[in-house]
Amino acid sequence: MIFRIFFIGIVLLSGQYSNAKVPQLTDASQISLLTCAAGEELYYAFGHSAFRVQDSVLGLDVVYNYGTFDFNRPNFYLNFAQGKLIYSLSRRSFEAFLQTYNREKRWVREQVFDLTLAEKNQLFRFFETNYLPQNRDYRYDPLWNNCSSITADILKTQFGDAIVFHGSHLECSSTFRQLVRQYINPNSWGSFGIEVGFGAVVDRKATVQEHLFLPYYAMRQMRNTTKAGKPLLREERMVLEYEEHQSQTPFLHSPLFVFSLLLFVTVWITYRNLKRGTRSRWLDVGLFLITGVMGIVLLWLEWATDHTVTTANFNVLWAFPLNAFVAFILMFQPELPRWLPYYLRLLLSLLVLLLALWVAGVQLFSPLLLLLLATLALRYGYLVKQGCNLKSV
Repeated sequence: MIFRIFFIGIVLLSGQYSNAKVPQLTDASQISLLTCAAGEELYYAFGHSAFRVQDSVLGLDVVYNYGTFDFNRPNFYLNFAQGKLIYSLSRRSFEAFLQTYNREKRWVREQVFDLTLAEKNQLFRFFETNYLPQNRDYRYDPLWNNCSSITADILKTQFGDAIVFHGSHLECSSTFRQLVRQYINPNSWGSFGIEVGFGAVVDRKATVQEHLFLPYYAMRQMRNTTKAGKPLLREERMVLEYEEHQSQTPFLHSPLFVFSLLLFVTVWITYRNLKRGTRSRWLDVGLFLITGVMGIVLLWLEWATDHTVTTANFNVLWAFPLNAFVAFILMFQPELPRWLPYYLRLLLSLLVLLLALWVAGVQLFSPLLLLLLATLALRYGYLVKQGCNLKSV
């Protein structure tokens, strides 16, 4: 996306773009950044950013929105799964744009840029060129190419080194994972799914500009950005004022409850198995099958898709892909295979390795994972200790 923006910018600056179809803004015009509050759905959890261009003399008031996607686009869900999701720049009236946020009771804040008339027309021509059918689509990336991160790309492309993003307002240097965690309820399935899907690549520190992938950080950054040594913003105001949405997950539906219950059930069944010298086949098959299938999905995300955030994902150390095949062996074979204790020792070693990587900061994991690791370690350890002479029940 950055290269496409750069190319269009070069075309505009070289005068190869015809201005015939783009009206010239007047002194009454202004261009601003709109930041919209987070919503209740997971895909609204981080808020939203868009650009507004208005000119009272021309009767112009439109929003350029880089966060538009179409569920009806061919192969939408397949492209989403493969990391090839296409987003588009849309253009609509400010009034129509605002209706959605008014209906969902989400606040909207506007930050007006301090630009010369020539700079406003330059930026306006850029948006109009970017809105052409052959230019408006781009490959979406949740961290490095979204509706918010594109704000920095556009400003830097249009105004070059005159734009400086200062980082004095940032309390500390955060990783991408830490930044994402700030906006999602940690005891939710959405949060757990993101944590499991993210690889070690998101555990590096984000630069000042990279913080702008989050709309709230982009809004704060605009207050700490200069153009040619002067503040970029001329004015800031609240367009819609509502309370911040707080996402809540009922405790009985939460990962904490489910994983705690799973650990309790595993402890109880393992204790009964120990007393009777048996093993519960359905419990073992369930644990191996679930972790194995999850491991296969994680390997697919890393090696067979274009997702950038799933790189070097050490969650496969507990969600071990081969467990899926072992599950079918345990399902249909009454006695444990002679090789299984060696395999289980390997799995226990992988759990220890995962904890070591966690402590060393190579990759961070969801704290909820500790309950799942305890469940797996308990069951693996029991099967190793009791050997292959257990009676299946």
